[in-house]
Amino acid sequence: MEDIRKRLLKVDDRISYISWLKEGADWGNISGLQEKLAKIRTNFYDFAIEDLIAELRKIEDAVQFLEERAEETLSSMERVRIVRSPLRFTLKDVLENVYDEFTELGGQEEISIDPSLVCAKATIVRQVKNKSYTQQVMVIGHEKGHGEEYRNGGCARPWGNEKALRYMQVAQTEGIPIHFYIFTPGSFPIEDYPGAGQQIARNLYFMAKLRVPMVSIISEGGSGGAEAVGMADCRLMFSHGYYSVISPEGAAAIEGKIRDVEKLPKELVEACADRLKITAADNLKAATIDRVVDEPLLGGRRDDFAFFKKLKFEMIRATDEVVLKTKSLRSFRAYEVMVKKAEEADSDGELHVDVSWDLDQEEIKRLLAQRSRKYRNMAAWAYSGKPAPSTALARKIKAGAAELFYGFRYDIVRAQQKFAQRLLKDVSAESSVFIKRITAPFTAAYDFIGTKPEFRSARPAITRGDADADFADIYTSPLANEDRTITCPNSYRYGCKDLWVPDLYGEFCGVCEACGHHFPLEYEWYLKNLFDRDSIREFNSEICSLNPLNYEGLDKKLKKTVEQTGRNCANITFDAKVMGLDLVVSMLYSDFRNGTVGAAEGEKFVLACEMAKLKRRPLLSYVHTTGGIRIQEGTLGVIQMPKCTMAVREYIDAGGLYMVVYDNNSYAGPVASFLGCSHYQFAIRSTRLGFAGPRVIRDTTGEEVPPDYHSAKNALRRGHIQGIWDRREFRRNLHKCLLTMGSSKLYYR
Repeated sequence: MEDIRKRLLKVDDRISYISWLKEGADWGNISGLQEKLAKIRTNFYDFAIEDLIAELRKIEDAVQFLEERAEETLSSMERVRIVRSPLRFTLKDVLENVYDEFTELGGQEEISIDPSLVCAKATIVRQVKNKSYTQQVMVIGHEKGHGEEYRNGGCARPWGNEKALRYMQVAQTEGIPIHFYIFTPGSFPIEDYPGAGQQIARNLYFMAKLRVPMVSIISEGGSGGAEAVGMADCRLMFSHGYYSVISPEGAAAIEGKIRDVEKLPKELVEACADRLKITAADNLKAATIDRVVDEPLLGGRRDDFAFFKKLKFEMIRATDEVVLKTKSLRSFRAYEVMVKKAEEADSDGELHVDVSWDLDQEEIKRLLAQRSRKYRNMAAWAYSGKPAPSTALARKIKAGAAELFYGFRYDIVRAQQKFAQRLLKDVSAESSVFIKRITAPFTAAYDFIGTKPEFRSARPAITRGDADADFADIYTSPLANEDRTITCPNSYRYGCKDLWVPDLYGEFCGVCEACGHHFPLEYEWYLKNLFDRDSIREFNSEICSLNPLNYEGLDKKLKKTVEQTGRNCANITFDAKVMGLDLVVSMLYSDFRNGTVGAAEGEKFVLACEMAKLKRRPLLSYVHTTGGIRIQEGTLGVIQMPKCTMAVREYIDAGGLYMVVYDNNSYAGPVASFLGCSHYQFAIRSTRLGFAGPRVIRDTTGEEVPPDYHSAKNALRRGHIQGIWDRREFRRNLHKCLLTMGSSKLYYR
């Protein structure tokens, strides 16, 4: 009888789960099954055991049929509900059932530095021909918990991601692989040091060149929070998981322009979930993940031990694949053949192949090279403007010739010049000491007899170019054409006088003379006033933003924006000069979809990094405005975060000077990746800078933020930027930084 009671409870849980998934008992025959179960409970002792078992079997078969039918018709939003279910497995369940031993690091449970992100040193055992082989791994991931409030729903705070970075470094020191588990709706959006966005950027920057194999697997992957521990050599995803640029509810609020007090329409939320292409199948098709790990019907749960055995198999296999690809393609193919034979012989979930996860120095180099190629090629199909094959070949030949030219010029000739200069300096110093010793008696006698003559220094004066020049008067904002006055928003505090528009946007460069408040100016003003006259040479302007997910309504919006701006995407890349110094510039500007970043913008940024690296020039990323990742491109936009960070890291490692200057409103994914990883970040006064806007912070944390929460002054106080610039001093300050920062590998050093 006890077994029958357990079966009753279990089938009741299964019916309740389906009802919860379908948001009511109206779907299928759920209400009828619930009535039958209630009848059995009420009259439990009135049934004969045989009749009770027979009735229970009928209900179980009916439930099985409903589960299979529900699985076949799962919508994107229903997959989101599966991931959010309290019955779903968590990282702690994985640690206890996939790994043989583990020790949690950085505190445990509620006394951890951040309980929503868990780091653990673990061992995993594989069986090969009746022998056990134990290997160590570092496990890092989000822990949602089973109802514990202190877990914060898996939303890692900045110091949680900092903890993850710390133990990534430990894994690198010890030379052990890292397994990342992603169970997060997104990072906790606060700017407290080390800052949500800035810390994600640091993690991505470090992971780009982490010298150990990395495998990540996604259950719930929310945008930047997922990428903080998601940049891996092999990216897996659970079949019932979701990976998205934004939650379906967030997308619905933006698309429907829903205000805080209004209720989100259910139909709009479900439509956005479909449009965003968030499922495992969608992401596999888009090539943002490498493989899908199948789950049981309607998702894996914490008591499904067969599923955990399969997960162990998949994690070992993925790590083996990453390691073997660093050795040789032949080794990898032989491994695949052995695995296939083992799977055909039996299905016990064991690999029957022993692979050492230790890498030597040459294998580590290949690992990093493969990782670079992997992210360089991501989302390459999601934009237009690719050159024809003949043009591409000609450009490749030209780039190769340029690489030889600049390599010879700066790596060989300039290096020999520097060596000769050092040698001459040393010889001159030695000879001057020798001559001084010989002539010292005669010089002393001469000084004693007569007056010592004055000698002029032969040292040449340092010329700094047009360093003291102000902005050239070659462009005036169209805003200056209105004959009216504007009241400064700080007038109540500083008593600023009303500003006459022609003066404000002409002579004053859009800056209040009394308090220094900066009024927004169009991006053309910077193109005309910041750089030397006629020095701008734009490149890759043919690269164009598309609608790769066929997101409803985006084609019309893109067409309209292209007609209005005359440009193909939100990123302008060009060569320019500042007071005679050459540099490469990537500019995100507000006129094109609020400066949001998609596949086209990311590709242009990567090409700008490669251009700057090739020519040994400084790279400036000027952010006129960015609203974050373009949500209509889904994870194809999210993947630009690691892709662009990889390009920046390689440019900086090659000796480049990468500078970022923020202006107006700069938020979200770009700030949390390829912008925030710069060692030199500055902001124009009156900039608003952060990871998430006030509304998102309020909805997530339940707290209102002060009006100046995202001000440049507070960003400087928190250490997120290195300085605040006045727009009128932008050109002068930029020139100063170009002269005083960067490595000796820059062309003008």
